[in-house]
Parts: sequence; structure tokens; C-alpha cells
Amino acid sequence: METAARSLVKAILWTCLGTVMMALVGYLFTGSLRLGGGMALVNSGLGLVSYILYERLWDRIRWGRLHG
Repeated sequence: METAARSLVKAILWTCLGTVMMALVGYLFTGSLRLGGGMALVNSGLGLVSYILYERLWDRIRWGRLHG
């Protein structure tokens, strides 16, 4: 089981990486750094919240865990 703080730090770091990648993709598709960056920020915000909820939910499910 991991702590809520660990889940949060993992989610934030993953979101930062995703934001950079999405901004690059958005820029390549639109030709606009501003539009690509805006798309990346919206996507990252939604992704961060979704990831945290997803991780915390799975942390409560015992199925598939090895107990030693």
C-alpha cells in the first residue's frame, strides 16, 4: 500500500512529463505554441485528477496482490 503523498507526487511528475509531450504534439498539429500549450494544460489538468482518483481506487482493491 502506498501513501496518498506518494500517489500525489507520482501523479504530478507524470503530469509534468505528459504536459511537455502534449504541448509538443499540439504545436506540431496546430503550428501555434499558445494553442498547443493551452491544449496541453487542459489535458494535463484532467489527466492529473483522473490519475489520482484511478491510483487511489486501485490501492483499495486487493485482487491480484501477493501477500507475503
